[in-house]
Parts: sequence; structure tokens; C-alpha cells
Amino acid sequence: MSSHQVEQTTQITTEQVAHLANLARISLTPAEIDKLTGELATIVESIAKVSEIATPDVPATSHPIALSNVFRADVVGETLTTEQALAGAPEHDGSRFQVSAILGEEQ
Repeated sequence: MSSHQVEQTTQITTEQVAHLANLARISLTPAEIDKLTGELATIVESIAKVSEIATPDVPATSHPIALSNVFRADVVGETLTTEQALAGAPEHDGSRFQVSAILGEEQ
């Protein structure tokens, strides 16, 4: 993208913002349109700056530090017995937790 093209794309007008709001069926006040016009112009200028730096010789990255497999091995370890798991439960039937119904006619 040439610098001339970048300059043309950074010119955000209130008319464009009003038109986009209309297309999106968003009702904006004139003050909101003015505010968004400035914000969108800043965003477009920021993208243009990044585009100047992001040349083909700069590799795209999703993370600044290369990651390898960060998952642990899926190995079965010690688990609680049913009795241990239910020991602190306010209600249980000996093999499952019991909870009061919170919806429906059961209350």
C-alpha cells in the first residue's frame, strides 16, 4: 500500500460514520458521530502505522515467545474414593451428591 493510499484511507468523515451507523441501524447523536469519527480516524491511522512496519520480511506472530506443547501428559494419578469425595458434602445418597432442585415444580 503506498503512502498516498494510506492517507486516503485515514480520512474518516462524519458523513461516513453517519452512513455506517445508518447501515448498522444504530441511532447516533451528532455528538456521538463526532466522537466516533475521531476514534475511527485514530484506529485507521494506527493500522496504517502497523502496516508500514509489517513488511513481508517480518514474520507474523500470534505470541511473542515461541510455544511448544504446554500440555501435561494425560496420566492417571491418585484419585479420591467415593467416600472421600462425599465426606464434605452437605447431602449425598452414599454414591452421589444430592442438591435441592432450584427450578420447576419440585420445590
